[in-house]
Amino acid sequence: MTAPIETATGKLPRQIPYIIGNEACERFGFYGMRNILTPFLVSSLLLYIASQAEREHMAKDVFHTFVIGVYFFPLLGGWISDRFFGKYNTILWLSLVYVLGFVCLSLFVHNPTGFYTGMFLIALGSGGIKPLVSAFVGDQFDQSNKARAKVVYDAFYWTINFGSFFASLLMPIFLRGYGPAVAFGIPGALMFLAVVIFWAGRRRYIHVPAAPPNPDSFLNVVRTALLAKAPGQGRNGLWIALLGVLLAIAALGLWLAGSLEFVPAFCLALVLLMAFGGVGASLQLERARGAHPDIAVDGVRAVLRILIVFALVTPFWSLFDQKASTWVIQGELMTKPHWFQAAQMQALNPALVMLIIPFNNLVLYPLLRRIGIEPTPLRRMGSGIAFAAVAWIVAGSLQLAIDGGSPVSIVWQVLPYALLTMGEVLVSATGLEFAYSQAPSSMKGTIMSFWMLSVTIGNLWVLLSNAAVRNEGVTSRIAQTGLSETAFLMFFFAGFAMLAALAFAWYARRYPMQDHYRA
Repeated sequence: MTAPIETATGKLPRQIPYIIGNEACERFGFYGMRNILTPFLVSSLLLYIASQAEREHMAKDVFHTFVIGVYFFPLLGGWISDRFFGKYNTILWLSLVYVLGFVCLSLFVHNPTGFYTGMFLIALGSGGIKPLVSAFVGDQFDQSNKARAKVVYDAFYWTINFGSFFASLLMPIFLRGYGPAVAFGIPGALMFLAVVIFWAGRRRYIHVPAAPPNPDSFLNVVRTALLAKAPGQGRNGLWIALLGVLLAIAALGLWLAGSLEFVPAFCLALVLLMAFGGVGASLQLERARGAHPDIAVDGVRAVLRILIVFALVTPFWSLFDQKASTWVIQGELMTKPHWFQAAQMQALNPALVMLIIPFNNLVLYPLLRRIGIEPTPLRRMGSGIAFAAVAWIVAGSLQLAIDGGSPVSIVWQVLPYALLTMGEVLVSATGLEFAYSQAPSSMKGTIMSFWMLSVTIGNLWVLLSNAAVRNEGVTSRIAQTGLSETAFLMFFFAGFAMLAALAFAWYARRYPMQDHYRA
């Protein structure tokens, strides 16, 4: 049933509280399980692995594979919603899959197969609804009350951090005090409540139907460009794209040969297809004109430029998401009160986000403008990557002290958390603004999907580094540096991000800024 459109009074749509309530409960559930996942894996599910170091490696692999799924499945959820069932039905059905995943987690805390099945269902459910809920909020507004949308989106973002803060603070306590079945069961109960709240507003929502197939979509234009012939010209772009296909097959061959697990091999194949296919399409893109309108061809060119920016941002995500794996493991080695757990440090992140955003908008950015520095989106994003690199240099320095036998208080982790959170605010929120402004209206959905894929690729770098340090040749080289494996990887990731920040700054100076906001 379609809810009546708001009249010219400009009132807040009555259905919005249902969506906000759903988001608050869902985010508490998601971060509640995510932030206790690494300590649970190391201390319980993976105890069959005798070596502590190998157990920690496996826990990181499991955690980052899960994050890869969370940010890959938005492609599936967006496609199902746009082509078949619409946002409401897709959100509702995938949310039930989400709840089933929590049931598996709670029931199979001693059964790896059952537990991993639950993680897969949660990745499918949470990832599938990720691009839809915020878009569903926008569907509830029209011209008469669109000014209210910003207030709602601010509340939407606030509930994410509110849920993350309390989940990060409380769930480690339940894990230690009441066991994993309860610790995973509470987030599951919150997710079930989220579904009930969302379902309760079903008769009030505005339902935008699924759209028909678009003959001028991003992929259709790219395919036309690669396959079209031009008199007197070669097909270098097509050959480059085909090389990408061969390299992708070779990446999957690493899985068949047992050198890589399926998930990193599949993601590496996807990266190779996107990189070589994008380069090939850019070389022959003009051949798509005539077969597709100019606005679609220009939109694809804009997306290909933006993808270079996203590629340079992926190292940031490889650092950011390790705060819930590598930093938690490091925190367990630090001195702390008996009642405090390393996983609770993650509550700092959402708390600092809620402080840093107003500080930047009210103090930092006006100050920079007064001294003649305009904090453009690209400058903010490049600075955010650099902040993440510095955070990991600090974390690596703390690890050196730990490896040297010095007692190090967990309070020292506040500094890298603060630096990393500043990086998050500069990269994450700015990246969404940048992507929206640079993508033509017909390509905005495509570019948001690619933005989420950048998180998947960032976590791929973590899996590949973990696979590398299992190689005897690599570990012997690390030993020659005099650093522990953990400290070496921390400085490696810091250097990786700093190089990305420098490359980002170089590309940003050449990037042709666009303005595709609605008139």
